[in-house]
Amino acid sequence: MEILMAKDRLTDLPELILLHILSMLPDSKQVVRTSALSKQWRFLWKSVPVSLDFHFPKYPYESKINKKKILAFAASTNRELHYWRSCEKIQAFRVFPYIYKDYLTEHLDFWVHFATNIAHVEEFTLQFDQKIYPEFAYLFPQFACTNTSLRKLVLGNCQLNPSGGSVNWTSLVSLSIGYLALTEGVMENILSGSPNLECLELDKVCGIRRLDISSLKLRKLIITNYETESDDEHVHWLEIFAPYIRHLELLGFCCDEIRLQLRNVASLVTAVLSLNVNFFEVGDEQDKLDKECRYLQELLHSVAHVKNLELGPWCTEFLSVLELKGRLFPQSSWQFLKLNTALEQLDFPGICSFLQSSLDLETLVIDWNDHKPKGLLSRYTNEDEQSRRFGAHNVNCSLLHLKTIKFINFYGQLSESKFVLPLVKYLLKNATVLKKFVLSGKFKWSDVPRDYVKMEQEFLSIPRSSPHASVVFSY
Repeated sequence: MEILMAKDRLTDLPELILLHILSMLPDSKQVVRTSALSKQWRFLWKSVPVSLDFHFPKYPYESKINKKKILAFAASTNRELHYWRSCEKIQAFRVFPYIYKDYLTEHLDFWVHFATNIAHVEEFTLQFDQKIYPEFAYLFPQFACTNTSLRKLVLGNCQLNPSGGSVNWTSLVSLSIGYLALTEGVMENILSGSPNLECLELDKVCGIRRLDISSLKLRKLIITNYETESDDEHVHWLEIFAPYIRHLELLGFCCDEIRLQLRNVASLVTAVLSLNVNFFEVGDEQDKLDKECRYLQELLHSVAHVKNLELGPWCTEFLSVLELKGRLFPQSSWQFLKLNTALEQLDFPGICSFLQSSLDLETLVIDWNDHKPKGLLSRYTNEDEQSRRFGAHNVNCSLLHLKTIKFINFYGQLSESKFVLPLVKYLLKNATVLKKFVLSGKFKWSDVPRDYVKMEQEFLSIPRSSPHASVVFSY
């Protein structure tokens, strides 16, 4: 009786609530299975917005046997899409083939057609797992370059070359393109044809040397592993003119042949610089060092006006190289600063000098990251010079606005706390209005090593210049 009553209660719920409940199921096929519960539920699934994901098996595609398996998988995908035509709302359609082959073109064209012209999805992803040269990649069809329903588009390892320069994505809000060869003309057409674009992500895109973003609506730009074309042997910059963007991320590898230069980012609020710079083709070691120092200085100067700054492991490590070489940091307006690093003794001078140029800083976050470059300082200075610079470093500077300090994801051994301790002493001594200092470990409380108690006691005994500062340990 209780079971029947519970069933009646569920069936008697308003349809909007039932649809909301079904929409929370993790898999679209589970939504369809609810049609077997009762006659009233038989067609209810058709009104639930669903997301479809197809991940192709990773067979070696050169084998004739595997070619048959891949084509069979593609055919089964087509049959399933025919079944999904009866669904009123397919919100997202994502396809992840392993690698592009000519015999898949017909199927790929159909999936793009299904997404853009039949299902009118808001989100479409076509991303190949195995990367190939752009000139051999799948050509994204022209008919899909005009669409009014897409809001998010992700293309990976495709060719994007609209014939006649025609792009009309009037509803597109987010665009992510990766492993593509573009021209500046194509990039300009994409941007002009996407008037409501808010976020642009370029991952291993090559062929453009100037990126002009004049839209007032495009506020977020992410560039990862910018590349040159394979036959380009000249050093060149990707110049970025984006006066209205608010959020910028520069990520990945950067070498002597591939450099990013910020020409105009006047409205920028948040900058993430997580580059790994290595000018390995440049002259001798000293010349290489000078150019890497100058490059990082230029980047820091370009973002000195932002409120929020995050530096990746290489950039954080290289702060001490700049300091050891007597390079000056630009005076900044940073209010929030995040440094990704696993602290070592010689990181201390660089970080302290950097903080002395950040007089408006209110929040400092040190994210413990063990993937930092190893031995970077030893490439440029000997041990005696390092020790001398460390011992003679002047750390007297008041951090007049610093209120919050966080060390997060800390999982080092107690022996590594000796590298953290000098920085903690400096911060607690100079942060005169500090309210909270937090050390957050990357392990469960039951797994905390016993010697961490000793470390906690040592940290708690450090004098604090702010009478309102509390020290909190969180695991």
